[in-house]
Formats: sequence, C-alpha cells, structure tokens
Amino acid sequence: MVVADMNALISRHNRRMTATAIILALAVGISGCANRSLTTGSVNRKLNKPVEEMSTSELHSAADSLGRAYARKPKDKAMAMSYSSVLRMTGRNDQALAVMRKLAIHYPEDRQVLAAYGKALASAGEFKTALDAIRRAQTPEYPDWKLFSAEGAILDQLGNSQDARELYRKALDLQPNEPSILSNLGMSYLLEGDLKTAESYMRSASQSPGADSRVRQNLAMVVGLQGRFAEAEQIARQELSPQQAQANVEYLRSMLSQQNAWSQLDEDGKKKKSDN
Repeated sequence: MVVADMNALISRHNRRMTATAIILALAVGISGCANRSLTTGSVNRKLNKPVEEMSTSELHSAADSLGRAYARKPKDKAMAMSYSSVLRMTGRNDQALAVMRKLAIHYPEDRQVLAAYGKALASAGEFKTALDAIRRAQTPEYPDWKLFSAEGAILDQLGNSQDARELYRKALDLQPNEPSILSNLGMSYLLEGDLKTAESYMRSASQSPGADSRVRQNLAMVVGLQGRFAEAEQIARQELSPQQAQANVEYLRSMLSQQNAWSQLDEDGKKKKSDN
C-alpha cells in the first residue's frame, strides 16, 4: 500500500486505512517483511532458526532452499507450510497463498493447514475468506488461542475492533500473558490512533517471557510514532543492526513529517473516544 496523498487519506472514515498504510509501508519499505503481525511462524526441520529471527538475506535464502524442496514434494505438509510462511515474510503474499491454497485441497479438514491458509489469505488482503478458513479451523470443544488471536487480527483489519479485542481476551484466558496476543491488542489500539494504550500493551508484551523480535519491533514502532525517536532507536537496536535501527527511525521521522500525518490521525482518534 502506498502512502501518497496524505490529506486525502486523513479523515475519520479513512483513519484506519492511514494507520495501516503507515504500518505496512514501514514493514515493506525497511525490513522487507510484510504482515508480521499475522504470522505465527513455524520451524521446519530444514531451517536452522525461526523465520521471525531471520535477516532479509537469510529469508530469501530460505525461500530459495524451501522452494526447491517444495517442488519435489508439494504435498509435504510441514514443507509447504514453512515455505508459505517464509514467502509471506518476504512479502511474496500471492505466491504464499497459492502454496497454501493447493495444500488445503489435499488437507481440507486439517486444522493446522486451515489456520495457515487463513493467514495466507489475510496477508493477501482476502480478509473475509480468511475469516471463514480460520473459523473452520477452530473447534468449540477444544479452542486454540492462536486461532482466536489470528481471527482478532483479521477483524481489526476489517475495522471491527470491538469483536477483535473480545477474541484477544478469549485468547488470553487460554494463554495468559502471551506476548503475541498482547502485541496484537496493542496493534488494535494503534490502528485506531490510541498510541498511549497501544504502547501500554506492547510494553507488557515485550516484557513477557517468550517475547520475540516482532513484539519488540512493534514497541519500537509505537514509541517512534509518538516522536520519541531516541528511545525507539534504542529499543530497535536490541533486534536490528545499528544501521537498520537508525534507518527504521529515520523512516518513521520522514513519515511523520509528511504534513504532520500521524498527529492529525492521533487527534482524530482522541476526538472519537471523547465523543463516545
């Protein structure tokens, strides 16, 4: 998504689109890893580290390696899911979806496959179809907190933040203090322009055991969006090289300087809360 005409985007009707544009532009423009908030990730036996911890060059190398293996065994569930996950992390969402769509044909009742298929659909922007796949993967008698969280993330993208947050809290009931859920809650408030609440959840997420790089990068982003660039860079340096951390912060600074875009967005979000 391209942020071009900020004046046209910044309005009550399009507030969520603007926030999403800033987030996605940051993810694609700097790290090359789109839609990380929708990625739970998995470690295939052929990968030596989780995909979330890989650098951009490592991700591209993994995509090439897994692609060759997938071509030999396209029905191998673990292989296909890992390949799709790495493709999504490199922004190749249409290709990732094609892999999962084919796998879902072979495993139409498999919960893991349906869940991964739903995430691939969401990453490709097919949110309503993604919801159907995620909900089919969920079972009322044995609910999966990851599916609640994934469903919530999709509902947030559709603008249904109230139902999304109810799902995040259901997920937290099953998995208390899980950092990925807390981070998704923070992202939910970020999409509405409530930066203070977003930071509170993301900071709690980053301090929880098991917090990964994506969680701390989300915290750095929301801190930077409030203009605290030195603090944001300090947080980012824990996960990225000094050059990458500085580049992220400079990118945020550039985004915020474009006709003071985020300040207008934040004021609109606060006004909506006061009106309620």
